[in-house]
Amino acid sequence: MRKRVRYLLAILLAFGIHHAMAADDEPFVFMPQWTAQAQFAGYYVAEAKGFYREAGLKVKIVHPSSTQPSAKSLINNQCQATTLTLCEAMEMIDGGSPLVNILQTSMNNAMVIVSARGVNPLTQKGARVGIWNVGFGQLAICMDKKEHLNYRWVPFAQNVNLVVAGALDMTLAMSYNEYYQLIQAGLEISEQAVYRFSDHNYNVQEDGVYMTRAYYKKHPDRAKRFAQASRKGWEWAAAHPEEALDIVMQYVRRDKLETNRVMQRLMLKEILRLQVDRESKKREFRLRPDMVRKASRLMVECGLLKHEVTYEDLKE
Repeated sequence: MRKRVRYLLAILLAFGIHHAMAADDEPFVFMPQWTAQAQFAGYYVAEAKGFYREAGLKVKIVHPSSTQPSAKSLINNQCQATTLTLCEAMEMIDGGSPLVNILQTSMNNAMVIVSARGVNPLTQKGARVGIWNVGFGQLAICMDKKEHLNYRWVPFAQNVNLVVAGALDMTLAMSYNEYYQLIQAGLEISEQAVYRFSDHNYNVQEDGVYMTRAYYKKHPDRAKRFAQASRKGWEWAAAHPEEALDIVMQYVRRDKLETNRVMQRLMLKEILRLQVDRESKKREFRLRPDMVRKASRLMVECGLLKHEVTYEDLKE
């Protein structure tokens, strides 16, 4: 009888192992929310250095098109995970698309307003301000309403030329991206002409890795392994920034993007700085409940959320 039980257990165990291995043969499509750049260096490193393979995952990194944002691809099951800012994820959950944050990379907000007139953005009421046409500007809309600035928002896909040509009074920018593009384009930017959201009680975390709650419930182990391997990629990038840039530039050249190593080095340095928590001085890779509460409160007050989105709504 005992031999028969042991035999049956062996069969069940073998079946379980085979099933798990078969499941890991399925491709895992990861789609960052933008084109190839150092903002996503840790994921490129994890793929290039074999961290995903070591975790038993066949990860394929695919970038979105201008007409098919990564959030839409996630909801349509065209990818298994994507990066989103916290505010974007909260809007999606509030709109009826349950998501799970499996890894948080950003610990600080990167958004700034840059004045093309060289003056304090808070003194320019009614100004024409550029805002991304694909999203990302939720906090700016909240700030505008709370400070009663009555900005006139001008959607853009690429804002540098609009600013340099004088078509905008100010523009939203990320401190790791458009801010440096404006400087490279020759715009002289004084510190008084830059409003940094993180320094004015709007320090809300940005990039994290999200998947649909439905997929997470079916594959919690795959989610955990992807998150761990991605974190390992970011830690390696922080320890080897120049080697990480080599990997980033491979993606940039493959996609024929108009950028350069100098710009990508500035981006990676700033991205890594934003990953360090101001209080602990550590790269924590966690979603902070207090920042979730702050973002939810601001967005509900400003009408961007119908209902409060809690930390529990975002985590497994």
